[in-house]
Amino acid sequence: MILCKGDRIPAMAIAFLAAVTSTGCTGSILPAGRPADLYNLTPKSTFDSDLPVVDAQIVVEEPVADGGLDSSRIALRPKPTELKYYSNARWTERAPKMVQTLLVESIENTGKIVAVGRQAIGLRSDYNLKADLREFNAEYFNGLGTVPSVRVRINAKLVQQPSQIIIASRSFEHLALAEATNMPAVVDAFDTALGKVVKDLARWTLTTVADHRAASR
Repeated sequence: MILCKGDRIPAMAIAFLAAVTSTGCTGSILPAGRPADLYNLTPKSTFDSDLPVVDAQIVVEEPVADGGLDSSRIALRPKPTELKYYSNARWTERAPKMVQTLLVESIENTGKIVAVGRQAIGLRSDYNLKADLREFNAEYFNGLGTVPSVRVRINAKLVQQPSQIIIASRSFEHLALAEATNMPAVVDAFDTALGKVVKDLARWTLTTVADHRAASR
């Protein structure tokens, strides 16, 4: 099933709609009460050897996302002005929280940082990485019929602490084409698109912080 953000569905229709799954233009009837399939994405672990070593601590804040993306539901757009969701498929946690986790793990996997973590662990940071999750959805208006593309776009800011001064900002975006219409193929495209964005963002974070600290000495 695909549900529109903000739709109001009559109660009598919910039981029927809950049994229908759809990806783009195809659909099938599933047994009532089937639990959702859960998916997660992977952190990046391979980086160029020329990344600078950063003698700083960085806190990665949970990305801000609008109501349509601040969810564990997997989002799709049949057209640019419409947001829907795949049925019987969920992320293992809310999308912004999942992206935060992957950013922390990926930056840590560079092996070039003194410490990186979430706000929740009480890390006393030298810099905070703030992000807006602007796009995190499959798109079906790419002219390819039922085969979607996945678009991920994150706007990032690096904020020096404790002065709260923004030292740099940048937008990161990637579009990945799914290899098939089934849900695992769509999730693989999410993994490719987010992986590219996370890898670029991690590199930018380390090089920007290293350059800023060098210039401040």
